[in-house]
Amino acid sequence: MRPRFLALALLMAPPVLAAGLTGYADLQAALDAQPGKILTLPAGDHHISRKLVLRGDGAGLVGPGRIIQENPDEPILELDGLKDVLLRDVTLTRAPGKTVARKSALLAIRCAYLRIDQVRILDNQSPTGALALRECRFARVTGCLVRNYMRVSVDDRTHSPDWGYAFNCTDGTGIQVTASQGTLLEGNTVVEEIHRPTEALKKEHQLGVWTKKNPIKGNLVSQSAWDGGYTDSWQQGSGIVVTSPEASDLTRILGNHIENAAQGIDLHADHVIVAHNVIVNSFMGMKAMHGSRNVLITGNQFVKNALWAIGLMPGAAAHPGQPDKPETANADGGSVISANIVSDFGHGDAHWIWGDERSPFKFDTGQQPDDPPLSDVVIQGNLLHCVGPPRYRYAVIIAGPVDGPKTPRGLRFQGNSLAPGKDGVANRKLPE
Repeated sequence: MRPRFLALALLMAPPVLAAGLTGYADLQAALDAQPGKILTLPAGDHHISRKLVLRGDGAGLVGPGRIIQENPDEPILELDGLKDVLLRDVTLTRAPGKTVARKSALLAIRCAYLRIDQVRILDNQSPTGALALRECRFARVTGCLVRNYMRVSVDDRTHSPDWGYAFNCTDGTGIQVTASQGTLLEGNTVVEEIHRPTEALKKEHQLGVWTKKNPIKGNLVSQSAWDGGYTDSWQQGSGIVVTSPEASDLTRILGNHIENAAQGIDLHADHVIVAHNVIVNSFMGMKAMHGSRNVLITGNQFVKNALWAIGLMPGAAAHPGQPDKPETANADGGSVISANIVSDFGHGDAHWIWGDERSPFKFDTGQQPDDPPLSDVVIQGNLLHCVGPPRYRYAVIIAGPVDGPKTPRGLRFQGNSLAPGKDGVANRKLPE
């Protein structure tokens, strides 16, 4: 065969691995028969009604096909207890009319050295993470797209003595990492296009209205909120969340684009790098709490946030150490916030909810009496840029009385350019 005709024949031939998915009753049968192999999903739509499960270390599934889940009660793809799995270029989505789901699209449990690259997750509208990692080690999620992951839901907190009520909300998380170590989240796009916080959406679904409450007021609820039966915090979920305080560790969140989330990045973890991300039109840019220690927040763009751009604070999961073992404390701090740009604060979709009495930088006291105070944070070289009248009261708020036992301590502000709010740069003199 002449060389040019040989090349043409090779281009026209189906991929060798694609044949591994033919000749079986369905996709799952093909995966079961070939554990530990990387198979190519042929182009086109592949409909399923049960979750797909990969088998064997070293298994994988690569594109360009699209898997469409017809069952809203099932995940689309699940991995459990595997090592060295590769997922690349595939599209995971749900059938029209079945997009409001109860499960993640992609769920990985107890996996090690997992690689998820350029996977597209579309229209998986669930209160759980559209892409969820649980108890994984050294997983990497790179170049993926998660689009339209939120839904109208009820956040039920009646089981918690701290809250004791349930309320209507929008909820959903793009990428969720739980009890995992050594995770890399890089170059992903997480965007919500449907459930934007408009007044019409709030009215239609009675968002923020309590649906039930316990006989006894929650410990963390004000009396006025308890009596009124309403909360402004009806945007729930995050673009990216890393949770499980004292379990999740050593996480890198680099170069992601997050748009129209409730919370852009939500951290309850230690030793985290948050760098070079773009977070647009999320009511909260990012927060680190519940004992988040040694967090480096550097070189990010925070655009059109409404409640705060960067917030650090203890939460209910923070606690002091044992008297003879201070290292057992779960405390917040030992962190650096540097070279970030905050712009157009108060000009996002959620401004009408939160108003002007907010701050781009928030350093708060704890939620419970035993929470150790936030401590030892360097805030250096950040720029707060404001065009026109400011839509915030102060650029920085440090909560609590000066020298109070729970007031943040050891904060150091150096070389920042912070456009003053309506009442000034900060609610107190900033320590240098």
